[in-house]
Amino acid sequence: MTDRYHSPRREDAAAATRASILEHARELFLTRGYSGTTVPEIARAARVATPTVYASIGGKAALFAELIGPAISDPEAAEAVTAAHQCADPQRVMALCATAARRGQERYWDLVYGLMRRPPEDALARQAVANVEAKCLQALAGIARRLADLDALKPGVGADRAADALWFYFGPNAWASLVGERGWTFDQAEQWLRQAASRDLLNG
Repeated sequence: MTDRYHSPRREDAAAATRASILEHARELFLTRGYSGTTVPEIARAARVATPTVYASIGGKAALFAELIGPAISDPEAAEAVTAAHQCADPQRVMALCATAARRGQERYWDLVYGLMRRPPEDALARQAVANVEAKCLQALAGIARRLADLDALKPGVGADRAADALWFYFGPNAWASLVGERGWTFDQAEQWLRQAASRDLLNG
């Protein structure tokens, strides 16, 4: 039995093709919308054959899922929770939460606001959006538990309710409303959302 032939040049070419396909899929999704874009159009833009798109990544839903994958694997949310659990100042914990949420939204703004805001009906694409939201909720729940452990929440506000409120203030809809629809800067939105969340949740 012989070893499979290994060609670094071929692997580099395949990686470059994959990157080009994703780049042009992203551009077309953002300019024409998901439903208004076809795989053959993506193939033409990337200058590859349509079967190459399917062989390299898959159909439209797979392309969509691949594009928002970096938002799922980004470590900032988990790092913010870790930092919060090492902090005894509730206001600082809230600031860590606000900054991490802002950076995540800002870093992937074109994808979050341009693609995820109106997710396609395809099951694979919807699952990818759900995975991003679940990661965000998990991080916010971690922040809420830390605030509860510090006895920093207002009377009657438990960790579960605090997590829901943090989702309201720092989830994607808040940034879409203030930054995307009302034209606020990320600095303005972060400061206002942090102050509002602190006023609503913290007892000090």
